[in-house]
Amino acid sequence: MNTYLAVDFGGGSGRVMAGSICQGTLKLEEVYRFPNRQVRMGNHVYWDFLALFDEMKNGLRQAVRKGYHIRSIGIDTWGVDFGLIDRNGNLLGNPVCYRDPRTDGLPEEFFGDNLVRHYSEAGIQVMSINTLFQLYSMKKSGDTQLEVADRLLFMPDLFSYFLTGVANNEYCIASTSELLDARSRTWNQPLIHRLGVPAHLFGDIVMPGTVRGKLKREIAEEIGLTDEVDVIAVGSHDTASAVYAIPSTQVDKSRCAFLSSGTWSLLGVELDEPILTEEACRAGFTNEGGVGGKIRFLQNITGLWILQRLMAQWKERGERCEYDFLLSAAESADIPSVIDVDDKIFQNPVDMEDAIAEYCEAHGQPIPETYGEVVRCVLQSLALRYKQGIDQLNRLLPASIEQLNIIGGGCRNSLLNRLTAEALGIPVYAGPVEATAIGNILVQAIAKGEIGSREEIKEFI
Repeated sequence: MNTYLAVDFGGGSGRVMAGSICQGTLKLEEVYRFPNRQVRMGNHVYWDFLALFDEMKNGLRQAVRKGYHIRSIGIDTWGVDFGLIDRNGNLLGNPVCYRDPRTDGLPEEFFGDNLVRHYSEAGIQVMSINTLFQLYSMKKSGDTQLEVADRLLFMPDLFSYFLTGVANNEYCIASTSELLDARSRTWNQPLIHRLGVPAHLFGDIVMPGTVRGKLKREIAEEIGLTDEVDVIAVGSHDTASAVYAIPSTQVDKSRCAFLSSGTWSLLGVELDEPILTEEACRAGFTNEGGVGGKIRFLQNITGLWILQRLMAQWKERGERCEYDFLLSAAESADIPSVIDVDDKIFQNPVDMEDAIAEYCEAHGQPIPETYGEVVRCVLQSLALRYKQGIDQLNRLLPASIEQLNIIGGGCRNSLLNRLTAEALGIPVYAGPVEATAIGNILVQAIAKGEIGSREEIKEFI
């Protein structure tokens, strides 16, 4: 059968997934999984792009060895980060990770008191991690990469470029940069001019479903392919692909919220047009691009990052950190403490457990002492943060939210799902777990004409 390969890069790992469609059923198989890590060198934290590109090729090679008839490849990643290439197509440096502290305090310095006016154009939640402030940091420090760079490519654009030799920027991922005009879906040239970086860095914007190019001959030969294979622009921000995979329900789409649960929690709804009001700005909502020209009106919330860091910490110390053990301990724990998961203290502390204790002490709350209490504190804090987000959505939308659909790896956390349902008081549905890969593959299958819409898929295996 025809097979579509979804290359999905997350903050902690990457994988290559194979998808094929038969009589309304999408069959998925994980072909290859590999780690992704942040590397601290000198004064910055980087992604190891060279290793990731090599691992991606390993995954494609494995798919060829399995005998799949590969029709196309789609790539999705996290948002905001980028690489720069010169006129000869050379990568000028490893992409810097959004958790690098170089952008601390820059939003206030750049915009001052003009955030609401800026939001009425960009529609993006102002966060120091955004591409805008990464570039501002480079400009301020006199980074010579900006002087010789020819193009800025976001992470999925960068992987695609080195597969095809074609440089362009996919709309969904570009929308995370804070450098687009939310209404026109094009580059905000006055803002780019004010930023003081060369306008030629920002190239053609392509929509999901566009063929970016074909695999370069040397790449195809290296992984063992003889046929020409398209690389297709999907919803290349992983959340855009994930949201596209949400099954249809009886509830009107505008009243059905989504929660993409992973390292980040992205909570929102799909709309036809952005909401650019002062109230939306003050509430921290963002208008990111979606598949089919949709707007993902959402909040970026610190998600399972805190729990992931705790588990990594406990593992390094040789302590018990199995997921099932921790959730079981949290289920029976009883502690009232609640943290603000979005507080800067939890962004990238040296010791996450100490950061939680410090926050609780500073706010006059009991300090969690056992594994169960720490995990329970984190999960009930997330559930209450989701309630806050839904309450804010209800104030901004014409009609209240009636249903929440949790997608992504975090939807397997049954305790968090239950706490969320109890906090919200509305039906909460979990799944699909593999939403990102499913959405990625559906866009490819539609682009290749095998199906007409996502509604044709009735079952996932």
